[in-house]
Amino acid sequence: MSESCSQFKRVELDSDVDTTSSSSSFVTRFAPSPTGLAHRGHAFSALTAFSAARAAGGRFLLRLEDIDSVRCRPAFAAAFLDDLAWLGLTWATPVRRQSEHLGDYRAALERLRARGLVYRCFKTRKDILGDIGRAPHGSPTPPAGGPLSGAGEGALLAQGRPYAWRLSLDAAARALGGFDDLAFIEEGAGPDGERGRIAARPGIAGDVILARKDLGVAYHLAVVVDDAGQGVSHVIRGEDLFAAAHIQRLLQALLDLPTPIYRHHALLMRPDGKRFAKRDAAETVRGLRDSGVSPAALRAQLGFADLPAETD
Repeated sequence: MSESCSQFKRVELDSDVDTTSSSSSFVTRFAPSPTGLAHRGHAFSALTAFSAARAAGGRFLLRLEDIDSVRCRPAFAAAFLDDLAWLGLTWATPVRRQSEHLGDYRAALERLRARGLVYRCFKTRKDILGDIGRAPHGSPTPPAGGPLSGAGEGALLAQGRPYAWRLSLDAAARALGGFDDLAFIEEGAGPDGERGRIAARPGIAGDVILARKDLGVAYHLAVVVDDAGQGVSHVIRGEDLFAAAHIQRLLQALLDLPTPIYRHHALLMRPDGKRFAKRDAAETVRGLRDSGVSPAALRAQLGFADLPAETD
């Protein structure tokens, strides 16, 4: 499998790649989940990706990761677009909304299922919490238990028991002949300063859930499908998602998708050392706007004073 995005022929899914011409093959994205209003941390991360794309003469995409139909709301999505435009960002269109592309993710899941790489997990949230409590050293990712026998699974299906689809690390290792050749390039830094060629360790996440009854698809699967379909060459995001790159690298290999270059950045923190949260209304972009802060002033506060004034 080639690591070059330029050799990727497009996912066989109804992707919505923008065809606007660019002087560079550099493509990055900002992909918020609209479960609340954008805050300073969102603004910092968006500006980091936007500035990188501008410096490379590339393209900046905005993607709304709104597959959580319970928590994501159209009003928050509209507010994100408005606040980012006010901040001075521009992006290629159309904006990809994950809720409009569930068929893409189902197709990817079916490819994995057809190869025996996923299995049904009938454990409830209570079961999982119990497993975590019994796991050595309180590990947050205890073994999921693996697939049930045909008879056991059939009995639970006959009862109408809900289930999630989990990725089988054992099956994935057999399909790839092990994980020794899996790696990704980190141009930024992980939480412990990781940089350069990083050996992927997908086992740190356990048998991750790729689809759930309530949402239909989970984060990791949707992200790799979207990044490939949109031709993202550089994933620029907070270091809190560094661990996600390990399992996403595995999914890219299993689905024969290109591996982007990763560039994780430090998180913007509040003076008390805590992360910004959507519930802190005073630090949302909307709250700052209402208090009279200008786009240029906020960009300067976040370390992006060099963005052209014409973006205001």
